[in-house]
Amino acid sequence: MIKIEGVTKKFGEAVALDRVTCSVSDGSILGMIGSNGAGKSTLLRILAGVYKQDEGTVTVDGETLWDNPSAKSRIAFVPDESYFLAGSNLRRMEQTYSSLFPRFDKKRFAELTAAFGLNPAAAINTFSKGMKRQAATILALATRSDYIFFDETFDGLDPIVRNYVKRLICEDVIDRGATAIITSHSLRELEDTCDQLAMLHRGGLVFESDVQNLRTSKFKVQVAFREGPPEGVFDGIDVKHESRLGSVFNLIVNGDRDETVGKLKKFDPVVLEILPMTLEEVFTYELEALGYFCDASEMEELMK
Repeated sequence: MIKIEGVTKKFGEAVALDRVTCSVSDGSILGMIGSNGAGKSTLLRILAGVYKQDEGTVTVDGETLWDNPSAKSRIAFVPDESYFLAGSNLRRMEQTYSSLFPRFDKKRFAELTAAFGLNPAAAINTFSKGMKRQAATILALATRSDYIFFDETFDGLDPIVRNYVKRLICEDVIDRGATAIITSHSLRELEDTCDQLAMLHRGGLVFESDVQNLRTSKFKVQVAFREGPPEGVFDGIDVKHESRLGSVFNLIVNGDRDETVGKLKKFDPVVLEILPMTLEEVFTYELEALGYFCDASEMEELMK
């Protein structure tokens, strides 16, 4: 299990992470979203042992990561900007990775290289951006690591390859019990793949939750009454947001749907409709409730 407690990281006067606390269960996929500068890449680099936090603690199965080669050998990290040895090809990178990761699987490496259609003898500096992403992903998955971190891994991949990479990550988690963290600017890119979702915003953790809980714990209610709302009609209902259009109330509610419907039906509404919320709407309302406000361009980037 990954435990992050009160982690702060500064670069000069700039605060990249501000007292972030969360945990990632074994055998799960955490999707981490946030706009540019939110702190996603910095947090992954701390988890991979590339950076050392200024404050707080980070442990993987109880071990600290900084200056711990044994713990790092169980972690594969694909950064947002892929790095390869100068003048190398995939065969040379295979040799390097197999010397660093004790469980490196050469058979899997060969299978994935063939599946992606990459030439293992070709110089990597001749690869396109998308091909370099594929090469880095192949090497990471071939390590058979317990923890695999992907920073903007889907950036630059076409839709077919993107879906294939998602499938490979899911297979590693299901078949081997690996734990994955995937960062992205796009919530829609992650919502069908991840078990947990977290949002970072300006260095702080705004939101972390199980995906299924996000889908079921909040919902929209449209309700209207013949002669306006009866007194106390919304008492005992956890209304997170309320607006009104004519005689129809539009509510965002947190809680049990059946219980909410039962309470409202006692007041004999002429209109009562329960609607599911998209994850986009959930995150938007959570941001507002916590006092975080993205401008239009930031929110568009997160949800595109």
